[in-house]
Amino acid sequence: MKFKYFFITLLLLTSGVLKAQEYLTGIQINEEVAHKAKLMQAESEQNKKSHAANTTAIVLPFFDDFSVSNVYPDQQKWEDDYVYVNQHFAKSPPNVGVATFDALDAKGKVYDDANWIDFIADYLTSVPIRLDSLFSPIARKLTPADSVYLSFYYQPQGRGNDPEPWDTLLLQLAYRTGDTVFSHMDSLDVLVNGLYVMNENDTVFPGDTLWAPPGYNPNVFTITYTRLVWNDWVTVAVDSVMKPEINWQTVWEAEGSHLSDFEQLHGKSFLQVMLPVTDPKFFYSEFQFRFLNYASIANQNIPSWRSNMDQWNVDFVYLNYNRSAADTTYRKLSFSERAPSFLKHYQSMPYRQYRADISNSQARSVEMYITNLDKVEHNTKYSYKAVQVNGSHSFSYDGGSCNLLPYYEGGYQNCDHCKPHACPDVTSYFALEYGVDTMSYWITHYISDSSNNNSIVDSIKFHQGFYNYFAYDDGTPEMGYGLEPAGANLAYQFTVNVPDTLQGVQIYFNRTKDNTNEFYFKFKVWRDNNGQPGQEIYSQENMKVQWSDGWPYQFFYYKLDTPLVVTGTFYVGWEQYQGGSLNVGFDSNNDENEKIFYTIDDVWYQSNFDGALLIRPVVGAAGFLNTPEYKGNAAERISVYPNPAASSFRFDQSLYSSSPGDKLIIYNLMGMAVKERNLQTGLVHIDDLPEGLYIVKVRSRGRNYVAKLIIQH
Repeated sequence: MKFKYFFITLLLLTSGVLKAQEYLTGIQINEEVAHKAKLMQAESEQNKKSHAANTTAIVLPFFDDFSVSNVYPDQQKWEDDYVYVNQHFAKSPPNVGVATFDALDAKGKVYDDANWIDFIADYLTSVPIRLDSLFSPIARKLTPADSVYLSFYYQPQGRGNDPEPWDTLLLQLAYRTGDTVFSHMDSLDVLVNGLYVMNENDTVFPGDTLWAPPGYNPNVFTITYTRLVWNDWVTVAVDSVMKPEINWQTVWEAEGSHLSDFEQLHGKSFLQVMLPVTDPKFFYSEFQFRFLNYASIANQNIPSWRSNMDQWNVDFVYLNYNRSAADTTYRKLSFSERAPSFLKHYQSMPYRQYRADISNSQARSVEMYITNLDKVEHNTKYSYKAVQVNGSHSFSYDGGSCNLLPYYEGGYQNCDHCKPHACPDVTSYFALEYGVDTMSYWITHYISDSSNNNSIVDSIKFHQGFYNYFAYDDGTPEMGYGLEPAGANLAYQFTVNVPDTLQGVQIYFNRTKDNTNEFYFKFKVWRDNNGQPGQEIYSQENMKVQWSDGWPYQFFYYKLDTPLVVTGTFYVGWEQYQGGSLNVGFDSNNDENEKIFYTIDDVWYQSNFDGALLIRPVVGAAGFLNTPEYKGNAAERISVYPNPAASSFRFDQSLYSSSPGDKLIIYNLMGMAVKERNLQTGLVHIDDLPEGLYIVKVRSRGRNYVAKLIIQH
């Protein structure tokens, strides 16, 4: 039974308690998972079941570090898709990519049976594994004497919500009971032309009885779904398929806890578990194991709090023989955290503002988290390279070689031991071009073993954008941020290097079930007053929490009725008309809490939560957001047809190209690239894009072309 929500409710009713004025909740919808689920709807549930039923057992070793798959687990290794494979929710993982267990289902929504009493939420089930035999170097029987171990790393909470002690994580192994049970109905597709009592002029309707051709079992079946005509195919049930009954035995479990308590207890952010598989009942030809978690959410009295809770992160799942309890290392060099921004304060900033003060805009150095998961020291090489997107500029860095101790001995590579690797300098500025107002780079980091022909390598990437907005966030919310009560103000601090025009603000509000946060608010802008919000210089009444359709985590653009000139430090935010969280997206990976302020009764306080809000001021000239201002001969105009277009369009045939750098990119009005393809053909399909106005950019043979496109389905 969970009590923490009742406790927080009492605090919210007590106006004298400071922490009651701001709070974090989990997200109710994971839009990345929801979007992935829609893309996979073409595969029917029946096909999934058939695939699972016919999966051939794999052989040892079994290994997954979740660094390759994204959103859903690797289907070659796991049967289900309930967990979220991501790079967002783990704190200091062994490598980039974990499987996150939470209270959201495979479609990214809170489970239908979610309750304030513990319920089973996510499963992560392995495909069948041949634990009866070994096949290399010679085939032989596998037994408990072969020292089989299953190991993994785990972490409670991460950058999400902490599971309570009763919100447990479990590992279970499957074994056969000796009985058989019904598995599924085998079927066969039959051409209706061969069915008895039917000819080319017949039509068979639901309820009719048909005789199957000789040799089919059953030989009589009833049409139950739709009418049949000549040349149709019909699926005929053939026989019931039975399979051995299995049960699941819990062999390990962990109680939930706050991450800080977990780290204090174990001295690390992730803990490795080593489990021997010794019982003979597990050594059979279709052995499986699975993780599952128990979760609980707020009760119905607080509907806006019925959100994602109780996260666990799992990594480096490894099953093999000839192991021991001391076999805790992997021959792997890895980046742990994600790649950093090369800007001093922002994940992204306007290109004009960057050009105005490059020395104060760009970071002097960045921090990298590099691990050696092997049992021996490695001499490592580190480097990075920044390459301009659709441009010719690039710069690189060679950090040379350093010795890196095993992770269990020395932890991450640190700045004192090897600054060129752990804290590399940003050696060059980005290109200074004055014909465009946007630019972006791909920055790729590399780590390798210098003494082993680079057979152990890893890399990570960061997309450094210069658009017409400021962003402290990475665009993905791990939590939701809210204030209480009515009349509360939120202010978010930003600084321009040169005076600029504030045109509006992009905000991502978390989607909630039944839109319980669809509130009105007053948008406000303040001047600075010694590091806190000062004089209010702009307000706009009756703004409303809204969402944009389309790609995952699409920000909604709130345009100012009157553009406002801002200088130096300024603040954007709101005053809410009523109690209840507006539930703005909260990025737990980038900490900018010193920029977040809230007030009640005219007293400003700095936020108590480490993170960044998904709020982005838009500055510069009015027009299409985040897209180049094509002026003069910077780009030539082309025609696309038809325009408006419904499902596809074409462009000038003379621009077709097979050059790798020649591309067509479609931008939405927020400046996000929503489609990209090569130029080998002129037909571009757009039936997956929402209706609206878009910018089409074509780069062909070193020249840029641009067109406006209206999509109307």
